[in-house]
Amino acid sequence: MSTNSLNMLAVDFGASSGRTMLGRWNGSKLSIEEIHRFANEPVELSGRLYWDFLRLFHELKKGIHAFKQHSTGSPASIAVDTWGVDYGFVDGKGKLLANPYHYREARNAQAMDAMLQHTTQQDLYSRSGIQPLSFNTIFQLYAEKNEQGLSLPEDVRLLLMPDLFRFYLSGIRSTEYTIASTTGLLDSAVRDWDRGLLHKLGIPAALFTDIVMPGTIEGNLRKEIAEELQIGGMSVVATASHDTASAVVSIPSLEKDYAFISCGTWSLMGVEIDQPILTEESLRYGFTNEGGAEHKIRTLKNIMGLWLLQECKRQWELEGESLGFAHMQEMAKAEPGLQSYVDAQDPAFLTPGNMPERIRRYCVQTGQSVPQTKAELIRCVVDSLAMKFKQTLDEIEELLGKRLQTIHMVGGGIQNQLLCQLTANATGRPVIAGPVEATAIGNMMMQVKAHGEVQSLDQIRQAVRDSFPPDHYESKDESRWQEAYRIYLQVIAKKSVRS
Repeated sequence: MSTNSLNMLAVDFGASSGRTMLGRWNGSKLSIEEIHRFANEPVELSGRLYWDFLRLFHELKKGIHAFKQHSTGSPASIAVDTWGVDYGFVDGKGKLLANPYHYREARNAQAMDAMLQHTTQQDLYSRSGIQPLSFNTIFQLYAEKNEQGLSLPEDVRLLLMPDLFRFYLSGIRSTEYTIASTTGLLDSAVRDWDRGLLHKLGIPAALFTDIVMPGTIEGNLRKEIAEELQIGGMSVVATASHDTASAVVSIPSLEKDYAFISCGTWSLMGVEIDQPILTEESLRYGFTNEGGAEHKIRTLKNIMGLWLLQECKRQWELEGESLGFAHMQEMAKAEPGLQSYVDAQDPAFLTPGNMPERIRRYCVQTGQSVPQTKAELIRCVVDSLAMKFKQTLDEIEELLGKRLQTIHMVGGGIQNQLLCQLTANATGRPVIAGPVEATAIGNMMMQVKAHGEVQSLDQIRQAVRDSFPPDHYESKDESRWQEAYRIYLQVIAKKSVRS
């Protein structure tokens, strides 16, 4: 590797908050520092739900300006990653036609139902590899077409959220591969827009830009922004622009046969492979196939994750007791565990509101011991998440036809060491946990690659491992957990029959 040093900015927009991270590359290792954080709240206007793009771009510029308080000179580059599916329209003069709709906009479900009158979920899945969900870009655009038409001026282009930010930084209109893969409009086999599907749905192909691969330098910071912020020029990089894709880039794996869990409010569990899995079983199990760095495919399932614990904590705070997550973990450690379970994918847990009561109700309905104390409730959730990871691992291995040797866990959820250990116990596999700031690190390492400092994913992952040594958890009490897993499967099957 080179001995060049680089300062880089990674702007990570989540669906509820965002932050700007400063990365320093010394030629072999990366260090990171958060320099700006901000809220990202949707705006309801006249019964419609939007993202406040102008406010978000203002926060992006504040993050660039914050660099001057933390380092000297100018950063070598900047890159943006965001959640998937949402988009805006930009004309040839750079005008944003309207604030982007939020993926929870109510019209999407009706559009999905209408589209499925003319095609099937199986057909859509076989083309894109994406689970048909109402918020997917394909259904959002179908809603737009049915509501007001897509007869837009010929110079208008659709830009997904990270591409939209990148355009207003650099002036270049393009679409990065990993974010494009979330739309349901990409042909997963050729990694390009499915023009046959677009024609079939009456969506103009001219709306879509060329696709670029992660790690591509897409111009330089606009002169007017550099002057406004009194900062020098820097490259604008198309990183792995979907946040989960960036998180997977940072997995410090030395082996090939592993599963990953990007663990947070939602847990994305899957594998990185060369070609999508488009079978009926994959669709039935709920797996989606998204793009990754170096033309990889991330075949994964979205699991509710730490949402259940967060909602328990919020309910207890409403009732007047504030508990920190570290204390909640210690409470759960003191419990014997494996007393009762819930299915972390059950729709009963999807929306906010009195999660402890919902968990107790689930246990009553399934004839289990009902957790009474806060510690018992927390332990029930963590045990259940570990069991859901085991169930998902079984499904992945069935689809692949082979055993995976290791589980890599990344993201903020790995700060719950109990969950990491119980995941090792439940799956019977070693768990390698780290890094915590997986998305920002992956974003930055693709910038390092764009500058020619590393040449491959293998080199990136070795550098991540050297920079942020992971923790290791070995499986314990395997026979006890095997019996408990058998009971867990009976519980969730019983609930499924009752539903």
